Amino acid sequence: MSGELTGKRIAFLVANSGVEQVELTRPWQAVKDAGGTPILVAPEKSTVQAFNNDVEKADTFDADAAVGQSSADDFDALVLPGGTTNPDTLRTVPDAVAFVAGFAEAGKPVAAICHGPWTLVEADLVRGKTLTSWPSLKTDIRNAGGEWRDVESCTCPLAGWTLVTSRNPGDLDAFTSAAVAAFAN
Repeated sequence: MSGELTGKRIAFLVANSGVEQVELTRPWQAVKDAGGTPILVAPEKSTVQAFNNDVEKADTFDADAAVGQSSADDFDALVLPGGTTNPDTLRTVPDAVAFVAGFAEAGKPVAAICHGPWTLVEADLVRGKTLTSWPSLKTDIRNAGGEWRDVESCTCPLAGWTLVTSRNPGDLDAFTSAAVAAFAN
């Protein structure tokens, strides 16, 4: 995997108020291991609180950039980690929704895990896509015009950009492998 992403900048969009730690740190490390540069983007360029299982406070991280001053043009791909707080907050931040939409408009790959697709639903980006997520998002995805599947990892290259999704932290090996492969193309 080393070197596949050399020179590529990968945005990780997270809410300052909370993100599932393992869904941030494992893909982050996979990007680094593949030679890419992960960049933490949040609504505010300040501290990001991570959680374990959405309840137990974990580590904090410093955001590298504020989403309102960032553009999909600055990056090669996007990762949307999960937890419930993270995407539920991001889908209410217009700059975050526009940032996500910018990747699809530019034809750049996006990877989302667990509840991460909520932000994609808000940006109207699941219509015509096949994806997976935490099971409670199934109806939201279907109502937004997507096809939901209960699979470990799903890669959908339709409509001009590639979407990689997974259900939960138990799928991280498959998710990170599929995401790095999509980002490398």
